[in-house]
Amino acid sequence: MSTLSHLDSQGHAHMVDVGSKDETERVARAEASVLMLPETLKLIVEGGHKKGDVFATARIAGIQAAKKCSDLIPLCHPLMLTSIKVELEAIDTENRVHITTTCKLKGQTGVEMEALTAASVAALTLYDMCKAVDKGMTINNLRLLEKAGGKSGHWTATP
Repeated sequence: MSTLSHLDSQGHAHMVDVGSKDETERVARAEASVLMLPETLKLIVEGGHKKGDVFATARIAGIQAAKKCSDLIPLCHPLMLTSIKVELEAIDTENRVHITTTCKLKGQTGVEMEALTAASVAALTLYDMCKAVDKGMTINNLRLLEKAGGKSGHWTATP
């Protein structure tokens, strides 16, 4: 197993110096799900929510979150992301919204945290917009699906 890169030899947290790393194309995908009552999902899908377009708002929130990741996660580097995608899909048979995010850049460090932050904030925004009608919603299965680029190469989560 590898050592933790954000700890120095004395166990103190520090920001990793990525200055000597090669610039490569880097991509990361993440996901999360929000489980809810069937009526809540129907309200979202049919556009009947009084707060407006829930999917559009959650998508924008996820994009903004990826851009602000280094402000939220203490040891993350500020990155010049070249692409951020936030996709939301209503899955009627499971009473849930599935969120998938993809972040890309050409740089010296990965974008896993940006993709995970985008998915989590999109899910939180969906919860926030719908909590008045369904306080029992749950946010589940936040995880990294895939990362590519850099020295460690390509990694894909097991199903």
